[in-house]
Parts: sequence; C-alpha cells; structure tokens
Amino acid sequence: MKSSKRLNSETKSHILDAAKASLLDHGYAGLSTRKVAAVAQVPLSQIHYHFGSKRNMILELLETENRRLLERQAEMFEGDAPLWKQWEEACDYLEEDLGSGYVRVLNEMIAAGWSDEEIAVAVRQQVRGWFDLLASVAARVQHRFGGFGPFTAQEVAALAGLPFLGAEMVILLGIPEEALPARSALRKVALVIRAMEDRDM
Repeated sequence: MKSSKRLNSETKSHILDAAKASLLDHGYAGLSTRKVAAVAQVPLSQIHYHFGSKRNMILELLETENRRLLERQAEMFEGDAPLWKQWEEACDYLEEDLGSGYVRVLNEMIAAGWSDEEIAVAVRQQVRGWFDLLASVAARVQHRFGGFGPFTAQEVAALAGLPFLGAEMVILLGIPEEALPARSALRKVALVIRAMEDRDM
C-alpha cells in the first residue's frame, strides 16, 4: 500500500504533466487551473492544495524542468569530449528541448514575466543558471587558451548563450530555416571551435 506522502508526490507530478500539456495547448494566457484539473482528472482542490495558484504551478513546472536539463548540460560539459563536440551536443539538446516542450514553457514564462514581476524574478533565476554554467565553461577554456582578447568569461557566456535564446524564439515563431538559418548557423559555430582547438594541439 502506498504511503500518503508517496501518493501526494505522484499526484503532484501528474498535475505538473497535465499543466505542461495544457500550457502547450493553450499558452500561459489561456491556461487555467480548471483546465489543468480536467486534463489531470483530479479535483480542482488538489491543484490549490499542491500549488496554491496557476502562477505557482507553472513556475514549479519550469523550475523542475530547468533543474533537470541544467544538470544534464553540466554533466555534458564536465565530460572528456572536445569543446567543439560539446557544442554540437548542445545543438542536439536544443532539438530535444524543442520537442519536449521545455523551450515553449520557458518562452511562455519569459513573456509572462514582462507584466508580472514575481514571474520575472523566478524566470531570471532560471535563465541565469544557464549563463552561470556557460561562464564556468568559458573560464576553464580561457585558462586553457590564455584568454579571449578583450572578452571576460561572462561576456563569452553571453555571446555563447544568447544565440540559443534567439534561435529558440525564431523557431517558435515558425520562421523557416531557409529564411533565417538559425539551426545551421548554431551548428557551424562548432567548426570555428574545432579549428581553434586543432591549432592548440
């Protein structure tokens, strides 16, 4: 027999899955706790018990997804593969995250944060985690190559991370790759990194 604690955890996880599906269907503006309850097939009171509000529910969804993917990315960058190969893998992860809906969830909450400061604070923290990770990678690479000219590790992190955010936006907007080749441009950065690494060998 399952304990009440385990049942609560499973119910909460089930609601978050339903919230993600509903968010992908309706967007944050069109989302309601009632719709999520219907998808999850739980009483509305369960959503208020576990999360308190629509905002808290979606922020927890984002935090849960973000933490898992950030840990995945950190593990990849700590591996032994050359940096150019890690960049290629990051491009593969972008495709995975587009397919899973994470990118849509993140961008929905970024947009919601423009008019809701509480959401903005939470989303800034999530996004900052990615740039902090990139800054730590840049610092290691900087030590290896002896610097990046006038750029600090934080600035290199910005130059590495912002193209991914921009690519996510244009892909979500449905701009065709032939009109704005965001995916191919990101992948070709690996060629530049590989040339830099080959010169260092």
